[in-house]
Amino acid sequence: MVSKPDFLNGGGQDHFRPELQVESPEGELHLRFYIPSHQEFALPATGIREVMELSPDRITPIPNASPLLLGTLNLRGRVIWVADLGQFLGEATPLNTDRAEIPVIAVQEQDTTVGLAVEAIGGMDWLDVQNLMPPTSIPDTMAPFLRGEWLLEPKNNQSLRLLDQMAILRSARWAG
Repeated sequence: MVSKPDFLNGGGQDHFRPELQVESPEGELHLRFYIPSHQEFALPATGIREVMELSPDRITPIPNASPLLLGTLNLRGRVIWVADLGQFLGEATPLNTDRAEIPVIAVQEQDTTVGLAVEAIGGMDWLDVQNLMPPTSIPDTMAPFLRGEWLLEPKNNQSLRLLDQMAILRSARWAG
């Protein structure tokens, strides 16, 4: 005789085990990542088209382009620019492209898509934007692109900064 699986027992009533129930998340879903200076940032998941790990040879360098740009990438038949996000935000340390794979976050607004190359992806997390605080001790080059920050560890002054992808995509800094 074959016994019924647990989920079929109960005569039509749903019996859920408490250890399998998931708490409802608080806040909004965000992607966490790092730039070469080891600062941690987040972007709202709603503005992210795709996250990928690419071999550096998939990014085609473009001569005489802005030093912020690593080159172009073919994303499903569409050519997009790929930028070093750290340098875009004013960091002195350029992204190390001499490695097997580079994490790239494709952000999109309407018809504009840009790839943001970062040091490492930290993962997805539910973050409550109600707890955002104004950013503190940030360089002037970074200020226009921040919506705020969450203080993670007050002892170490460790924070997670929320970027404004609209401000990044619409920036005049791309022309330079």
